[in-house]
Amino acid sequence: MVTQAINKNWLTLKRALRGFTLIELMVVMAIISVLLAIAVPIYQKSIIRSKEAVLRNNIFTLRAMIDEYTIDKQKAPESLQDLVSEGYLRQVPQDPMTGSDQTWKTIMEDTPVGGSNSTPGIFDVRSGSDKIALDGTPYSDW
Repeated sequence: MVTQAINKNWLTLKRALRGFTLIELMVVMAIISVLLAIAVPIYQKSIIRSKEAVLRNNIFTLRAMIDEYTIDKQKAPESLQDLVSEGYLRQVPQDPMTGSDQTWKTIMEDTPVGGSNSTPGIFDVRSGSDKIALDGTPYSDW
């Protein structure tokens, strides 16, 4: 009787220590794969959405500072560095889509604000990226 109890306990312990079967491991791996296939695209889109929000904010700030500079000085800035040197910006913001502050596409004015004697300045600024936004428009058109 005692040996049967010992054998029964030994078999139970032996099964408990044996581990998972190959089928159980494959089922777990399949579940993890499905979850990753769903989560990774959502994560990547959230990163793109945050970069787009930063881009919109940076473009808005640059345009506002170009307008303020133009009103204050009665001429448009000749470069984005003029905004920094005159204290309108601490530094030229980075284009999050290109990762650089040197890739901004500046649009020069047709007729200078200060009259025909002054040189044309920056009228508008856009992203230098050639990528397409989540809404289907190019970042360079924003």
